[in-house]
Amino acid sequence: MKVILTTFLILSVLLFLLIDAIPTPATGEGTELQKRDTPIEPTESSDSKRLERRDGAKPGRRKQPGRKKRKKKLEGLPKYFNEPGGSELGNHYDSRFEHGIQDYADRKNTQLHMLRAYLTFFHENHLETWLAHGTLLGWWWNGRMLPWDWDIDTQVSGSTLNYLGAHYNQSHYEYESNEDTSVKRTYLLDVNPAIKERERGNGNNIIDARWIDTRNGLYIDITGLSETHPDDQPGVWVCKNYHRYQTMDLYPMRETMYEGVVAKVPYAYDRILTKEYSSNALVLTDYEGHRWDPIVKEWLPKSDEELAEDKREGEEKEREKKAREQEEKERETEEEMHRRVEEGKRKKAEEREARAKDEVKNEMEKQKADKQAEVKRQREMQQRFKASSAGDQHSHGPDHGHKDGGALGPQEPKKGEQMQHTDAHKVQPPAEPSRDTSQASKPGDVFKQENLSTNEEGSLGPERGRQEFS
Repeated sequence: MKVILTTFLILSVLLFLLIDAIPTPATGEGTELQKRDTPIEPTESSDSKRLERRDGAKPGRRKQPGRKKRKKKLEGLPKYFNEPGGSELGNHYDSRFEHGIQDYADRKNTQLHMLRAYLTFFHENHLETWLAHGTLLGWWWNGRMLPWDWDIDTQVSGSTLNYLGAHYNQSHYEYESNEDTSVKRTYLLDVNPAIKERERGNGNNIIDARWIDTRNGLYIDITGLSETHPDDQPGVWVCKNYHRYQTMDLYPMRETMYEGVVAKVPYAYDRILTKEYSSNALVLTDYEGHRWDPIVKEWLPKSDEELAEDKREGEEKEREKKAREQEEKERETEEEMHRRVEEGKRKKAEEREARAKDEVKNEMEKQKADKQAEVKRQREMQQRFKASSAGDQHSHGPDHGHKDGGALGPQEPKKGEQMQHTDAHKVQPPAEPSRDTSQASKPGDVFKQENLSTNEEGSLGPERGRQEFS
């Protein structure tokens, strides 16, 4: 009966599992069953596929212990803006429009009109942008571009960047100079598709947009600032190249003039420049082959003679620097040797002091041990003496005889005999005078003779015999 009941329960459970495993059509709002009109195409068999594990390893190959894993490259969009490279100057051209490196005069002319066209475009369309980095530093000195700077850098807010991408991406701007109508240029506003990524990511797209001169490929970098963590870090604006600003450093913007057109600069421009370039950038008047002329308020290129003199001075300073470094190195080496010698002396002194302390400690321990041994020895001698005295009393009674069983000397007479001897001595009359006095003896003379004879046999001796007799 139990077997039948158990079988019935097992079958019931299996039936329940089978019913639960049958797929049911989806029901509810927005769902309906659709009949497949076309036959199901056969799929590629698992044997013909290349088997791969989830971790990317091939089946049958075990991971070798101690084998370093290759660092995975950060995923993200590929680099959008590309430069021809090949040199430092080559990195300042867009590869799509580059036709070689321009000379100093052509570059200055290109940058001047390109910047004026950029600021005019933003002003006409009521879009906010401001000067940044080296371009802002050039404004600080004289409201113009630094002559040695190949970069023109501007910044916009994240909202303005998104607006540019939605309404002005890939737009061409036709420019005509107000000073010289013969100067006509075409500029491309190109917005990076990766503007939605406000973190650095793999670093391929830290530039969000560019204003490009289609004649030669020179460009203006446009970088967006966003509050990437408004909950944890409110009021902190960052770009993809790790530049960080506070809201109070940026706003309210200051309106000014730059290269003859209206421009904007951050509110705390001095604090921003000092943080990025240090305070020296605001006071040095000799840099990159140019010197600052306070009269005309311009950075003027140096003459060939001045450049040669600067070169000689630079070489002399370099030699002096190397000499100072060599002296410093020698001084450090000497100090290191002196330090090592002093350290060796100190260690030796510490070792001698430690040995002296150990010797004193060992001597004190030795004296203590000797004292304890002496106390122990005296105690053992006392114990042996007590044991010896107790053994003599037990073996010989009050005579204190020797342990070696030698002659015990005259033994004390028994009580009855002693009494008889004493009585006889008392009653016995004195010796008659007729006897020979040389043969006469006192009552104790006989006992003394016995003691003498006993001493000759190696017993107690005369002194102890007298003590025992008395």
